[in-house]
Amino acid sequence: MLENFDTVIFDMDGTLVDSMGLWADIDKKFFEERNMEYPKTLTRDIEGLSMSETAEYFIKNFNLSDTKEELMKIWNEMAAVFYRTKIEMRDGAIEFLKYLKENGYKTALATSNSRELVDVCFKANGLSDYIPVVVTANEVEHGKPAPDVYLKAASILNSTPKNCLVFEDVLAGINGGKAAGMSVCCIDDKHSKEDYELKKDAADFYIKNYLDLDEI
Repeated sequence: MLENFDTVIFDMDGTLVDSMGLWADIDKKFFEERNMEYPKTLTRDIEGLSMSETAEYFIKNFNLSDTKEELMKIWNEMAAVFYRTKIEMRDGAIEFLKYLKENGYKTALATSNSRELVDVCFKANGLSDYIPVVVTANEVEHGKPAPDVYLKAASILNSTPKNCLVFEDVLAGINGGKAAGMSVCCIDDKHSKEDYELKKDAADFYIKNYLDLDEI
């Protein structure tokens, strides 16, 4: 699968680390603490948005008096301890990252998460040794499914989109990678199982976890 690529770009949540359930729990706790009803479509509504864009969505749609910066600070503080102590890597992810490094592939992270939580996650799992370039959606004009984060990552690595393979777990990310002119491998995640067929159709490749790569 890798023979036509020299660059691999990863999403973080649900793709490299098993953390998608954490964000649903944080959102539910946030609404409970404010005595607000939790919207059943929230996860789908904010899928792919940067944390900054998500804060703007919350302020607009739930009439919050918080500033964007205040909401981001709350969410970062709620999530940091989990990324530091409880979030685990996806099966086979570290082994795959080691393979990429040993074989000279360029690597980057393109995530909707915040730089603060990326730093916590990378430190807890030693990911800086394998992924030298990080681009968050807060650092580009548009979050996923726009192609901005992928194109910026490729630009930093001096890579052309056609030579980039993206790993993603949700439809917004898959569509963003394709919009960037890159090939995309979808890694299965139980937290977006309702989109299974759509994701599999949109992606160029599909795996259950990184251990499957031995068979592709």
